[in-house]
Amino acid sequence: MENFEFYNPTRIIFGKEAEKKIGKILEKDDVERVLFVYGKSSIKETGLYDRIVKALKKEGIEFIEHGGVKPNPVLSHTREGIEKAKKHKVDAILAVGGGSVIDEGKTIAVGTKTDKDVWDFFKRNKEIKKALPIYVILTLAATGSEMNGFAVITNEETQEKLSISSEHIFPRVSILNPELTFTVSAKYQAYAAVDAIAHVIEHYFSGSYCPNLQNRFVEGLIKTVMETTEIILKEQKNYNARAEFMWAATLALNGLAKLGIKGGSFPNHMIAHSLGAIYDLPHGACLSIVIPAWMKWYQEKNLIQFERFAKEIFGVNTATEGVFQLKEWFRKIGAPVSLKEAGISIGEIDRIVDNAYNIAKVWQMEKDYTKEVLTEIIKNAND
Repeated sequence: MENFEFYNPTRIIFGKEAEKKIGKILEKDDVERVLFVYGKSSIKETGLYDRIVKALKKEGIEFIEHGGVKPNPVLSHTREGIEKAKKHKVDAILAVGGGSVIDEGKTIAVGTKTDKDVWDFFKRNKEIKKALPIYVILTLAATGSEMNGFAVITNEETQEKLSISSEHIFPRVSILNPELTFTVSAKYQAYAAVDAIAHVIEHYFSGSYCPNLQNRFVEGLIKTVMETTEIILKEQKNYNARAEFMWAATLALNGLAKLGIKGGSFPNHMIAHSLGAIYDLPHGACLSIVIPAWMKWYQEKNLIQFERFAKEIFGVNTATEGVFQLKEWFRKIGAPVSLKEAGISIGEIDRIVDNAYNIAKVWQMEKDYTKEVLTEIIKNAND
């Protein structure tokens, strides 16, 4: 194994009705006022909003609401949240939702503690030195943002979808109650499954060496995600399937899956972010289009690992068969697997390439992912 350091300070509270503890948790941490960040109407329709408000009021926690977060959170709305947080001098961020809500909450936490424009951190022009404490109640398992130090935001003016990474934006506490995911639609469950799989295969495939322990850990997570997703699509309120999926999605991007791997990067996310920025598609849908296209292009560069994946996950012998089977599984669960299925024409390839290449430069991946390489990959996504 390669040398590594592992750090993850997030406290996880997992189980039924765990969200009722949020008031006491905040009170114990001496939090008096929070910015309550959430999406649109779903938490009010399910009654979760009322339960959270009751828990906050019981402990005397003041809250300033910041609702309306989009599935692809945007910079303009994030800046509004920063203004609210500064104006009301909040002590912490309470993010209730999925990855989009958490990511916007994290960005607000950073922006509240600086006089600089928060977008500078996404362009890698500034280093994050501090942030407000972040507390999470998860309602959509997919991104792993509840237990990591990443956040992704879209600048709708420039059509850039970029990320930040810092130890300062790990949530202090994340509450995971699988029951809160019972209302997730079949479509978004499919996208969530793709996202979780994407998180673990990035370094598994793109790293030049992956220890067997990590191979088995990644493959176990992939199998769990696939098995539980198929159950959930048939039985929406199957608690154990929802619970295993939720924890697998958290483990997929909390730092454990890439430990000891030599090298590796996030090329699929880089390209998928371009599709999300330009067309405002759900992140999981972007990934289900990109992953088979990238795998087709990359498989010869790490053939032994691709053959292992094919055998361990699908019981087939060749790398090409493994790529095909994953693409077919994405199709089976209802995720798009081509640009055409997402309503994107072949004439848009140059636009996507230009956008992806700009991200590659920010992520310092432009030597491996030139415009020529990106064109080849994206053309694969047109099949």
